[in-house]
Amino acid sequence: MPDFDKALSELARHGLLLQQDQTLPSVVGLIVGGPLASSWWNHPKAHRIFRCLGQMLDHVDVLATRLVAGKVTYLHRRLWPACVAVAMADEPWQRRGLSPEARKLLRQVTGGESVRATGAPAKELQARLLVHAEEVHTEHGQHEVLLRAWSELRSRLGSLPTLTPSAGREELERAVCAIGAPVDRLPWRRPAGQPKKQGQFPRRMRGRG
Repeated sequence: MPDFDKALSELARHGLLLQQDQTLPSVVGLIVGGPLASSWWNHPKAHRIFRCLGQMLDHVDVLATRLVAGKVTYLHRRLWPACVAVAMADEPWQRRGLSPEARKLLRQVTGGESVRATGAPAKELQARLLVHAEEVHTEHGQHEVLLRAWSELRSRLGSLPTLTPSAGREELERAVCAIGAPVDRLPWRRPAGQPKKQGQFPRRMRGRG
């Protein structure tokens, strides 16, 4: 089975799948045949991994977030209502302890701007589900991360069932437990919502796409 078909099948089965993790089901793990402790960029199958991750980002049934442990996590369409409900709740765990830089960036995004940003403040907001990140193509052929408010993304996702934040959290916790992850890897279960080790969205390799 081709890499992407295998990854999409596993995503549909579990509801969520990490990009890379040393213990949990992940796209990288599916391709290399097991957990990978080092960066996949240096793996012999790096081009296959890169191509598959790009297909995941482009698929209509896939939404990329930093849901689990602050790492890139792919969500199947059936979990979108739960994720949106939690992300748009604006609960204390999402803002408690935010760095000044992250707060400033958040004001830009929630003020109606779509902001191109990378680095620690951007990842901090993503790990709290305060913004959604999307890779975009620039007019110069580069790829950058665009941060959007969830309210803007919500209107682009089409008609979704409405869930309460509590129901959304419960559904996401069930999905995370089903793949063998402890619930404290979810941001509302961690002290002050601080992320653990973070992954990254795939960059474009030179000479490709």
